[in-house]
Amino acid sequence: MQRRPRLDAPPKIHPPSVVAEGAHVETDVVIGAFSFVAEGARIGRGTRIQGHTSIWAGVVLGEDVFVGPAATFTNVRHPRAAFPRAPAWDETHVGDGATVGANATVVAPARIGRCALIAAGAVVTGDVAPHAIVMGAPARVAGWACTCGETVFKGARRPKHAECTLCARAFERDDAGGLREVELGERTSRVPAARARSADATDGRGRRQSRRP
Repeated sequence: MQRRPRLDAPPKIHPPSVVAEGAHVETDVVIGAFSFVAEGARIGRGTRIQGHTSIWAGVVLGEDVFVGPAATFTNVRHPRAAFPRAPAWDETHVGDGATVGANATVVAPARIGRCALIAAGAVVTGDVAPHAIVMGAPARVAGWACTCGETVFKGARRPKHAECTLCARAFERDDAGGLREVELGERTSRVPAARARSADATDGRGRRQSRRP
């Protein structure tokens, strides 16, 4: 599976969507119809926002983020009409390559990790680890996603290692409670070490040595 080419085209905003003055929208962004981007919102390069979505002040979308139709972001945890919080917004940060599914709700404050995947209709009330798949209300981890979006491991347990059957990308645990993609060079360098450990455990003729003294 090939990554979409990066373009330097100006943002494409479908009418009657509104992008307020003071919003920061980078190149190669597409904003679907009937959407609103508020002053203070930030949208990174290559991000795709489907229709009927509002991006409020305090919401930061990274690069290549996909936001499904009618997804909802908030910027005040405990809103009251009579007690405005502006400009002390509760912030939401969505990492590069992440997906926010159709009709999903992200309740601020929240930090969505790189390449995380929020299922359609999920209600997120806290942070989501890199590459985690979350679903339900409230959202819970249900699996782990590849950079390309395919599931590499099912279940809440974080795997030590995983590989995508579609694009062959490999992953290991990171230091943020999620997964990180292992570069090809890293994978290659680990093969000789793994073989060496295997050889040390044999007698040279392929038979396992006894570990007893």
